[in-house]
Amino acid sequence: MTLLEQIDQWHQRAPQRLAHISGAQTLTYAELFQRSNALALALRHKLTPSAEPVAVLGHKESEMLVAFLGCVKAGRPYIPLDISLPAGRVETILTASGAPLLLTPATVRAWSDEFLDQTADFQPAPLTPDAPWYIIFTSGSTGAPKGVVITRQNLESFVGWSQAEQNFLPAGEVFLNQAPFSFDLSVMDLYSSLASGGTLFSLTRELIAEPKKIFAALTESRVSVWVSTPSFAQLCLAEPTFRQEMLPSARKFWFCGETLTPEVAASLLKRFPAAEVWNTYGPTEATVATTSLRVDADILAAYAPLPVGRPKPNSRILILTNGLQAEAGQRGEIVIAGQNVSAGYLHQPELSARSFYQIDSARAYRTGDMGHFQDGFLFFDGRMDFQIKLHGYRIEIGDIEANLQALTGVRDAVVLPILKSNKVEYLAAFVILQQAQSGSTFEISRALKRELGARLPDYMIPRKFVFLPDFPMTPNGKADRRKLAERLA
Repeated sequence: MTLLEQIDQWHQRAPQRLAHISGAQTLTYAELFQRSNALALALRHKLTPSAEPVAVLGHKESEMLVAFLGCVKAGRPYIPLDISLPAGRVETILTASGAPLLLTPATVRAWSDEFLDQTADFQPAPLTPDAPWYIIFTSGSTGAPKGVVITRQNLESFVGWSQAEQNFLPAGEVFLNQAPFSFDLSVMDLYSSLASGGTLFSLTRELIAEPKKIFAALTESRVSVWVSTPSFAQLCLAEPTFRQEMLPSARKFWFCGETLTPEVAASLLKRFPAAEVWNTYGPTEATVATTSLRVDADILAAYAPLPVGRPKPNSRILILTNGLQAEAGQRGEIVIAGQNVSAGYLHQPELSARSFYQIDSARAYRTGDMGHFQDGFLFFDGRMDFQIKLHGYRIEIGDIEANLQALTGVRDAVVLPILKSNKVEYLAAFVILQQAQSGSTFEISRALKRELGARLPDYMIPRKFVFLPDFPMTPNGKADRRKLAERLA
């Protein structure tokens, strides 16, 4: 059964089950099936036949789900765009993609209404395994966004693995949707939910901007599978009532997108004794996640920082140093090979050729991430492009952050290089403490430097420490390094 068939079956098996909840808006599986078919018909009638992508601009509206499936059923990949993107960025993406159409929720409603009574004999366009399903645009090092093409095989590889490993209850789960649909993380909750007949519960940006409203919404949500960045869970943990009593149905915390710290994992296991905590790793180019690990008391006792798990079936993880396989425990670049590796960057063959290649007939991707294997687990050691030189020493920022996060009393930490005349002058650490500590900022900084000095050489110890109650976050729920840097400007 294809992924599209898995999703469409629920309009017969559970037609009135809610596929999506976003504020006061709801969408049943029957409505999703009917409206996505109608939109696909509209696209066939209104556009010249081709497989060009269709851009979809909105937020967490149910029409976004209708648009995504409608595009796929019409034989076209979709490009999800969130309304938080600046107009100039949207225009750049539209130009780069060559998309002939920009759908909005209003257009989706109007077009699906127009063709709703003509779907009796509708059949979706046949999709080969290598047919593009969606294209997500990410930041490029040159400042121009690059479109990551994810195929049907890529997505089915991820969803099939997730279903088998996580054992979701058919038509029995409520998945939290924190990330905007324009970010890769949302694929984790969106398609895991739709394939299993679950309900996707979206947190809108209006809710996220007001913490009190978040917790009121969560209390009513009946969420059973929590999907978010670790930073968002950490933000919620600052609320004392965020525990099993608030979310009695919660049975899984499923993380991706950034480092899960031992402190966050331990706090969740303590506050949600009925829930499992899962750590995953993977770039957009490898379809959401490639490794996973259930974090329990034994893992917490054995490792700090936490491993990101073992590779999924039909995937390989290689650690390469200067193009050669690294020895056990040795750091190198993480290379991912297998069915989940993207077809490449849209309309950018030269850029694709630099990052994608073949290993033993399998498609492979150079991630630009550093990592190593220990005890059979993959450990993420930061970005290669977070590698700096300070006073002649080569330093991995991720190395310092991981060691800072492992210190007693530290909930989270971000380290930034501070530049002067385009040269790194010193390192600054932004730290969230687990709880208020006695003593001055100077005394707390000195204590952390002393403890960090037992782990790292002197040249890797940040000169300046800034203590914050929480970090500003980017729209996809990661610590906003630019805004942190502005605090020192």
